[in-house]
Amino acid sequence: MVNRVGPILVEGPVEVVGDDGTTTRSDRFVVAICTCRRSRTYPWCDTSHRRRKPAGPSESRPDGRQPQEGEEDPRS
Repeated sequence: MVNRVGPILVEGPVEVVGDDGTTTRSDRFVVAICTCRRSRTYPWCDTSHRRRKPAGPSESRPDGRQPQEGEEDPRS
């Protein structure tokens, strides 16, 4: 399962083929691939996901996870 809040770390070198067919390559040993699509250097992560406003107490679950779409809140 991929966490859409942060990047995917992949051992390089890596080639990423975008939806439009463009290929982007990195020769680094480890590459952070963006999953949130906020990165200015997409498909590479630039830590833009960190600027996301943290969830308030009414939005988070007791175990610290965010509720998924369509999932019932166990507190209700």
